[in-house]
Amino acid sequence: MRVLAAMSGGVDSAVAAARAVDAGHDVVGVHLALSRMPGTVRAGSRGCCTIEDSMDAMRAAKSLGIDYYVWDFSERFRDDVVSDFVSEYAAGRTPNPCLRCNEKIKFAALLEKALALGFDAVCTGHYASIRYDAQGHRELHRASAYAKDQSYVLGVLTEEQLAHAYFPLGETPSKELVRQEAAARGLSVARKPDSYDICFIGDGDTQGWLAGHIPAAPGNIVDRDGQVVGHHDGTHNFTVGQRKGMRIGRPAPDGRPRYVLELRPVQHEVVVGPREALYVSELSGTRLSWCGQPALAVGDPSIEVTVQVRAHGDDVPATAELRVRDGGDVEVAITLRDPLDGVAPGQSAVLYQGTRVLGQVTIDRTVSADRAAASASVAQGTHGS
Repeated sequence: MRVLAAMSGGVDSAVAAARAVDAGHDVVGVHLALSRMPGTVRAGSRGCCTIEDSMDAMRAAKSLGIDYYVWDFSERFRDDVVSDFVSEYAAGRTPNPCLRCNEKIKFAALLEKALALGFDAVCTGHYASIRYDAQGHRELHRASAYAKDQSYVLGVLTEEQLAHAYFPLGETPSKELVRQEAAARGLSVARKPDSYDICFIGDGDTQGWLAGHIPAAPGNIVDRDGQVVGHHDGTHNFTVGQRKGMRIGRPAPDGRPRYVLELRPVQHEVVVGPREALYVSELSGTRLSWCGQPALAVGDPSIEVTVQVRAHGDDVPATAELRVRDGGDVEVAITLRDPLDGVAPGQSAVLYQGTRVLGQVTIDRTVSADRAAASASVAQGTHGS
């Protein structure tokens, strides 16, 4: 099999490429240049796409004896990931750029080019596994190292993309074993720190970076009843669940801290309230993709699933069904067994059954648990009368 190994410059992708070589595949390494912006040389940056990273990837490829190239995907990355990140924040949503990068860059633009050049698969260092069901359909599953599992950010992959994806690290019990293997192979990245920051925001100051890309739009901070309790310079400076830095002049009547509950960029409003109002019991969205065979159709009864809404969050029990909204859009409606706090529109909800990834949806609506309970109580009273 001809394999294109995406080499970020980190230890995971280097060992994944090495295992592909050991498996007898014809492997070529490629590093994606995703930014032409100044400051991409590592200077306190903890991203994954710096010039230093490309040099680390080159050294790993040379050590493995494979050809190595750097491909410039910066324009596509700017259009599909960076611009999306800005527009989502401007719209009051909270995007996940790593998930979008996997969807638009690594398993769309890169895979498209790889197939055009005659490669059979793209190999990455993600911790996830591809398995087959009884009918031979591919399924994406969690990695055996649950603490390092990265299936959440791969939940956007389609069945066709799974057919050309290769994850050699999926069954590795721990990251430490990968580092030990890298050291044994003489790879210089064996002890290189993991990347955590958003790769195009090297200093980790997301709000500061956004301030340079979204014009200031002052407005009011209001409580759930619409009373003005403060002022702000732009909704993009806030995130759902935020407690500090709001400069609210009027304390809550009960003296308790307030949290950001909702962002309304059209009205230039930030809605705040008590912590318990952060808990969400229902969420839905229309931007749905199935990871393999579709698990639901409109009209099917709801199914039992677990839902994960953050890359490093726990999954929680829920039910999911497909509904048709007013206007004709099909939405995934998810009812959580146990409410989750701080869920924001723009986040991706990835659906699981056991270790299998069913698919994902971008959240565009949430219902707080206290208001859902109040609505249910009113409905019961109406029915009872």
